[in-house]
Amino acid sequence: MAFVPLWFILITVLWAGFFVLEGFDMGVGMLHGVLGKDEAGRRAVMSTIGPLWDGNEVWLVVAGAAMFAAFPGWYATLFSGAYLAIVLLLVALIVRGVSFEYRGKSPAERWRSTWSRLLIVASFVAPLVIGIALGDLLRGLPIGANHEYTGNFWDLLQPYSILVGVALVSLCLLHGSTFIALKTEGALRYRAAKFARRIAPLTALLVLAFISWTHVTAGGGAFLNPVEFLAILAVLFAWGVVRSHEGWAFTATTFAIALSIITIFVDLYPRVMVSSTNPAYSLTVYNSASTPYSLKVMTVVALVFLPIVLAYQAWTYFVFRRRISDKSFRPSLTTRPAVSATAAMASEQAGQGATQTGRVVPPPPPSSGRGRGRSRGRWRRLLAGQGRRGGRA
Repeated sequence: MAFVPLWFILITVLWAGFFVLEGFDMGVGMLHGVLGKDEAGRRAVMSTIGPLWDGNEVWLVVAGAAMFAAFPGWYATLFSGAYLAIVLLLVALIVRGVSFEYRGKSPAERWRSTWSRLLIVASFVAPLVIGIALGDLLRGLPIGANHEYTGNFWDLLQPYSILVGVALVSLCLLHGSTFIALKTEGALRYRAAKFARRIAPLTALLVLAFISWTHVTAGGGAFLNPVEFLAILAVLFAWGVVRSHEGWAFTATTFAIALSIITIFVDLYPRVMVSSTNPAYSLTVYNSASTPYSLKVMTVVALVFLPIVLAYQAWTYFVFRRRISDKSFRPSLTTRPAVSATAAMASEQAGQGATQTGRVVPPPPPSSGRGRGRSRGRWRRLLAGQGRRGGRA
């Protein structure tokens, strides 16, 4: 049974990795309409995660698949009990993806503003719902002796769980704002850093309340465990350096959001779902795990493919590491007037030619290219033909 705690650790890492990577995606989604004061600014903010967001969501898929394969009892009870909440989460994730793809399909202001609002709402709902679900694992849900959920949707909305969800939303906002400051330049960078400075105190207070309540809920002693202490230290460090060092601030928010997720799983182990009906009915890593052979095969597969996935994702971040400016999304102010002036000049010359000769004059031949000689020949023949018809007339 040595593979059982190993897979609990791997699932913890997958959930923490999901929030580290998708956390700033959610933050960018919520902030693109706030920090982007115009269309060019909003496009620039969204472009910071354009090549990354869909790959980051893979961590959620892998975390869910790992729960299904390694702990099918846990997966069955959680996903059946939180069915409506999971449907709401899936709708939010689908709307986010569609918003990224469809927002730029039309230049109409109403079209783009509608998709922007949907992106903001979906980016807020997703971490809130996941945070509530993670909080319910530790706080406890009505679970019977046969490990079946016996409550309803409203039993999921407990004060502690809501606090976990709100704290994760705030962490995503801080994480996303530091990421935008790290990836943009000019006014966008300044506004992102300013927003991070403003939300850092609130995030620190929410994380402090979340960690303290988690410690009490888990029945800890008088002192925090090392993970809880490091989570508080990380968010306080982010608050301290967000004013001057955006790189260190992003690193600190990365540790803060990862350690906050790890705190829940550390205080939960060896349980995976606490029963509020009777503690004896709680699901543990041992009474909900797959067979040893299944866990062994999964371990071999993970050892082969997980390093490949990590290497590919690291390479993706390296390729798209440059900063982005909203100037790249503004229309050029030099090429369009030149084209318009050329078109107007050609139209004016064609009008003058028609007025002077009383007949339609074709456009002048091209001034360069291989067809220059042939075009001139056609031009002379056409004018000669018009002259002969004019003489006969």
